[in-house]
Amino acid sequence: MSPASISPDAIEPEHFEYSEAGGVATIRLSRPDRLNALTFDSYAELRDTFAALQARPSVHAVLLTGTGRAFCSGGDVRDIIGRLFDVPDARLFEFTRMTCDLIENMRRLEKPIVAGLNGLTCGAGAVMAAAADVRIAARSAKIAFLFTQVGLSGADMGAAWLLPRIVGLGHASELLMTGDFIDAERAAAIGLYNRVVDDDELDGAALDMAARLAAGPGMGLAITKRMLNAEASMDLGEAMQAEGWVQAECMKHPDYKEAFDAFNEKRPKDFVRNR
Repeated sequence: MSPASISPDAIEPEHFEYSEAGGVATIRLSRPDRLNALTFDSYAELRDTFAALQARPSVHAVLLTGTGRAFCSGGDVRDIIGRLFDVPDARLFEFTRMTCDLIENMRRLEKPIVAGLNGLTCGAGAVMAAAADVRIAARSAKIAFLFTQVGLSGADMGAAWLLPRIVGLGHASELLMTGDFIDAERAAAIGLYNRVVDDDELDGAALDMAARLAAGPGMGLAITKRMLNAEASMDLGEAMQAEGWVQAECMKHPDYKEAFDAFNEKRPKDFVRNR
């Protein structure tokens, strides 16, 4: 995870909305007039916010969503794309590395991220959606990894690492090579969306999922996400060794006894008390 320039004690972004309640941090992209397109500044601020959230004890899950007709339409054509022509190679790489750092920070944040896809989702927005742990989408939320449509590689911001692991190599190859939009029905059918709901139900459904995860076992969820990342590069034997070790560590955590006690006492589990 790239280091944060934002203090975990003071997350006050200027380029999107941020709020917290009940252990859930809500990041809401808020440029509806530009379909929530990203700028150099918002990319950097998102990157640093996801890094800072790792060390923020009041946050146990994150909800990432948008305002208006779009979740995120990608990089702003005027504010980013038009300013990257005829610049030094070092400047180009500085930008592309920053966008990759945003996605890497999302994956390395050991807290669940729920993407509430409220509408148009494309380019960088599609990769941010893929980097989330759970995607709940409105029926209007069509999605495209449209990098090849603008003459670039479909392997952008980690898309070629993330997407095959979600939908399989065949679907990922089609989506990344064509750059075509698909509707919510097809996205759900291939496993890209976890759930599709009516547009007016999205906010509630996405927040409910984030709140449910926020109330879960903090260490168990952190280890789950860590191992989902790590086991992509392990063979079977390595994965068995690693899972055996981390599960033994989880069995020493108070959350394990809390689940046992709650079962015996016929009451709801309260993992929050162990934080």
